[in-house]
Amino acid sequence: MIHPAGESKRVMRAMRLHAIGEPLVVGDMPVPHPSAGQLLVKVSACAVCRTDLHVVDGELTEAKLPLVPGHEIVGVVEEIGDGVTNFRIGDRVGIPWLGWTCGECEYCLSDRENLCERARFTGYTIDGGYAEFTVADARFAFRIPDPFDDVSAAPLLCAGLIGYRSLRKAGDAKRLGLYGFGAAAHIVAQLARFEGREVFAFTRTGDSEAQKFARNLGARWAGGSDEAPPERLDAAIIFAPVGPLVPAALQTLKRGGTVVCGGIHMSDIPAFPYRDLWHERMICSVANLTRRDGEEFLALAAQIPIRTETQTFPLAQANEALAALRAGKLRGAAVLLP
Repeated sequence: MIHPAGESKRVMRAMRLHAIGEPLVVGDMPVPHPSAGQLLVKVSACAVCRTDLHVVDGELTEAKLPLVPGHEIVGVVEEIGDGVTNFRIGDRVGIPWLGWTCGECEYCLSDRENLCERARFTGYTIDGGYAEFTVADARFAFRIPDPFDDVSAAPLLCAGLIGYRSLRKAGDAKRLGLYGFGAAAHIVAQLARFEGREVFAFTRTGDSEAQKFARNLGARWAGGSDEAPPERLDAAIIFAPVGPLVPAALQTLKRGGTVVCGGIHMSDIPAFPYRDLWHERMICSVANLTRRDGEEFLALAAQIPIRTETQTFPLAQANEALAALRAGKLRGAAVLLP
């Protein structure tokens, strides 16, 4: 709730994490003020990401507290800080996970800003979008293409971006396996099909609904993660945070194939025989995103166009949305509406 015009102080509703492992708490807090180079954004929608679970559950250990989670944000610019020239009041913007980089380290200077050691992250080390307003560095905000409404655009800001970077790490793989058919995989499947690739979807054992969902999005084959695909794969992307899927995915690959770990956190990878890695098979991880990734992906998403599957929740039901994600009860992505 915002105080009427003319009052000196505005407050907003927000869901905040006060202690690791505890539910988020709804309450009022001051509307933030944009500093130089920043935007004040009125949040229209914020998607719920598995990374939010890792933050809330303490699997990512450097969260600031108290914290407003959320890094798949779509909103409208309400106020502009000094020095901002690339946005105007009223513009619709997207705010992703990568919120700030130093711009001067070896990684930033070599087009690898996603690896910046001083980077700051929305909804982790910077307050995010589980609120009515948020601030963001204008350099790290994106314009949202017109074809997408606010709700359908929100999952593109992480599930889409990380999925896009994961797909690029998979190279020119013709036959592509996707492990964990949730928010990211249902976007990547559409990208892959647009590029002429064949998609093989791996879900929780016995999850016939997820397998049907995958086939409806063009997957050539869908089965449990304990099953073998009908053909050897060129690459596999793992979105589920389950370490044992890495050796399982290796066993599905052709010689020279790649397993891409697309999550920010994963349980420990168990030991596996060297023969499963031999013949120049590779394992690689994906870290964050770059602004170039965002620009390329959003343009491509509008061209396809990507269709996101979403389920909306009121902001005050953020805990319920997180619980549904944790339990694997969502098809596509949950989106919070302030």
